[in-house]
Amino acid sequence: MNKPRIIWLNVLVFLITFLFAAIAVPYRAITHGFDGAEITMAIVCFIYCGMSITAGYHRLWSHKTYQAHWSLRLIYALGGAFALQNSILHWSSDHRIHHKHVDNNDVDPYSAKRGFWYSHIGWMLREYQAHRYNNYDNVRDLQKDKIVMWQHKHYLALTLAMNFGVPLAFGLWHGDVISSLLLVGFFRLVMSHHTTFFINSLAHIWGKQTYTDKNTARDNGVLAFFTFGEGYHNYHHIFENDYRNGIRWYQFDPTKWLIKGCNYIGLTSKLRTSPEDKVEKAKLAMTLKRSQQRLSAHPQAEEMRQKLQAEYDLLIAKLNEFYELKKQVLVNKKDKLLSEVENSELIKQFTELKQTLAEQRKSWQLLTAKLA
Repeated sequence: MNKPRIIWLNVLVFLITFLFAAIAVPYRAITHGFDGAEITMAIVCFIYCGMSITAGYHRLWSHKTYQAHWSLRLIYALGGAFALQNSILHWSSDHRIHHKHVDNNDVDPYSAKRGFWYSHIGWMLREYQAHRYNNYDNVRDLQKDKIVMWQHKHYLALTLAMNFGVPLAFGLWHGDVISSLLLVGFFRLVMSHHTTFFINSLAHIWGKQTYTDKNTARDNGVLAFFTFGEGYHNYHHIFENDYRNGIRWYQFDPTKWLIKGCNYIGLTSKLRTSPEDKVEKAKLAMTLKRSQQRLSAHPQAEEMRQKLQAEYDLLIAKLNEFYELKKQVLVNKKDKLLSEVENSELIKQFTELKQTLAEQRKSWQLLTAKLA
């Protein structure tokens, strides 16, 4: 079978920018050097490009996890053109197909099951799915966004203006155009490209399947550091409508912090999160599955399996009871449906149940730790 036609423009862009970043930038660093202002500008532009993709292209437009003011959407649109990863409309269309058909080699645009090279960059070098370039039926909602359509219509001009205009303007102001073009232009662009591409490739290979093993996505804190929080990819693939990827306070997710911070000043609204009970149950189900798999070589496998299942069932029952009562407490707090005495009794019951659940969680953790 003949291979799909090579997309020479993409091949040349990736090859030329990589060669400049890998050869010209180190040579310039050794023979001339880069000063603090140039390095700082490159880092700032890298962050701007990265966050425009993660907060804008990904969590805002692809998944509609929150709403954003037009001014913030415009900033994202320009940053996305600066990142040179296609228009919002096209990027979001590809990504929605990826989520709908994840790991399906025939449909998923960057299926990880076709190998690291293909999912990382290979899928963009040939016309594997040429119809993607003129079919945007799955992003009709985005076609109502004037900023999305403006960027899509003028994408080439915006890309050239951002990728040449910004480094040139900085270089002229700072007094070193060559260094600016190399560091702020080429090196920043290559870093922006490949850190994003690692989510399609490495984040489906390296890490933990914390919440589901129904797809290849992994959670990886190291990747999260370089991709502004996108490394918690296993969570994202099961809870894609959550504006957060790193849901724990200690998880590095600056995209989440940006979206939440903008919410305080009125630039973002309607931030969507996944129900706590569903998140915990997904994690527990995976812990149960892994523990059961480890029991295959245990001398008392059947007895331990029954005990494990009993602890799991009891914990799920307590979780259901706790979250149902928590819902009642929140509704009463909002609407004041109960008297002061009744509310006091409800709070007492909730506190006791919370303590019981904590003890049950501890019992579960101790049991599963023995099987780790």
